[in-house]
Amino acid sequence: MEIALVGLLAAVFYLVFRVSAQMNSLSVRMKSMHDQLNRMAQHLDLPEHPINDELRELMKEGKTVEAVKKAREVFGLSLLEAKEYVDGL
Repeated sequence: MEIALVGLLAAVFYLVFRVSAQMNSLSVRMKSMHDQLNRMAQHLDLPEHPINDELRELMKEGKTVEAVKKAREVFGLSLLEAKEYVDGL
């Protein structure tokens, strides 16, 4: 009985590890694609997202947290990604 439980736990840990590794891999690929799209947009001289002006204004007013929150809402970014985005403006 204990051996079966240990085997089951090992299988669950393995599956969690594999899913986590795949999610990390997808995250890296998505970031790479995002960076590539940004470079293409700059090369094509496409206008930037209109929310950037609002984010810059929030930053000037010292409302960094609100700017990051707004970036997360608009772009669906993680907290770290939104902070990096706002800092890059």
